[in-house]
Amino acid sequence: MAVGDIIVGIDIGTSKVSLVIGEVNSFNQIEVICTASHKCNGIKKGKIVDENEIAKLIHRSIKEAESEAGLKINSAYINIPGKYVTIVQNSISKEVKDRFAGISAKDVANAIMQVKDIDVPDDKQIIDVVENQFILENGKIVADPIGNLNASFTLKAQVILADKEYMRQIATIFRKANLDIDGLVPTTLAQRSIALDTNELNDNVMLLDIGAGNTDIGVFEGPNFVYTNTIPLGGDNITNDIAVVLNISTEEAEKLKRQYSLALKSFIDNDNEILLTTCKDENGKKIIRSSQLIEIMEARIEEMFSIINKDITAQGIKSRINNVVLIGQGITTINKSDVAGKIILNIPVKIATGRLISVVRPEYRAAYALVRYVASRPFAKTVGSSIDSDTDESMFKNLIERIKEFFYS
Repeated sequence: MAVGDIIVGIDIGTSKVSLVIGEVNSFNQIEVICTASHKCNGIKKGKIVDENEIAKLIHRSIKEAESEAGLKINSAYINIPGKYVTIVQNSISKEVKDRFAGISAKDVANAIMQVKDIDVPDDKQIIDVVENQFILENGKIVADPIGNLNASFTLKAQVILADKEYMRQIATIFRKANLDIDGLVPTTLAQRSIALDTNELNDNVMLLDIGAGNTDIGVFEGPNFVYTNTIPLGGDNITNDIAVVLNISTEEAEKLKRQYSLALKSFIDNDNEILLTTCKDENGKKIIRSSQLIEIMEARIEEMFSIINKDITAQGIKSRINNVVLIGQGITTINKSDVAGKIILNIPVKIATGRLISVVRPEYRAAYALVRYVASRPFAKTVGSSIDSDTDESMFKNLIERIKEFFYS
């Protein structure tokens, strides 16, 4: 982290656009300068369906933040859903230029540049390199090799690729919002640092970020980012099921979901009666049992975890996952959702207990996590968002150039 760096993070979700601006203070911590959030309907089932809507809300959020913070913001980082991300594991052994002077910053920088020298499909673009292990010639693993007196070292890293077409869509949106892009970061990779506790950061964990319309999957084996994907199901699907099955308004369905927030019918204490006030098939009113409502919720939650189970099984990684951690407003507010997950996945499941979870408002967690992730990168050349905008370059070309600067060189 560089003291004084200002980092802008934007989270584009299925229900909202959220923004966090943070500054690195003298204690190397993120001090939040301002936040903004607006409801958004520009994404459906993980796909961008209304670029203008998203651009308008990003622009509005930026203007509100500029007014509050007294800053002129011209660039920002953005998260990217797992379905548009490919992770390539790679390693490289590097000879040190001067073994008597020790491993230098330039040696590390060259290793990082070389580790991303992979065959990249035509429809993909490298957006990040996650350096998770430096192994010295004596076998010792260190977080930072600079200064160690060794003749060589090995870097193990994940090379993160993104779909070019999605990047072009994002570039178009940001151009319409008159904003440059500093970089793209996978959603669960950013969330990891705030969602997992100390023990979980060193364990084989699957992080599930369940939002309104999407569930992002992130699988980590200790520091290694192994797999990510997006399932187009979330909390809104539970609400819609209630509305359709009971033939009531979406507003009443959401209210009932929150009021009778339970994932498993077997945990009902009192199967009381519920008066439906917007039912369309019996003069606007109907009486049901709470068990009927919870049965609808249970069926959809079971389906969500079943799809996740099928996905990680097909990838051949399920057997290596020791724990599952849930984050996101789509399901964590529903009691016993962790128990439902454990039954389907047959893996221990818990709601996230990371120390920062309780201190960040839910609507800003993803954007805040993005800012923290960017600020914590140890070998990045630059992390601060720009206050200047280069309007002469095309937005897509500028995006690629900003990503290149994301690497230490």
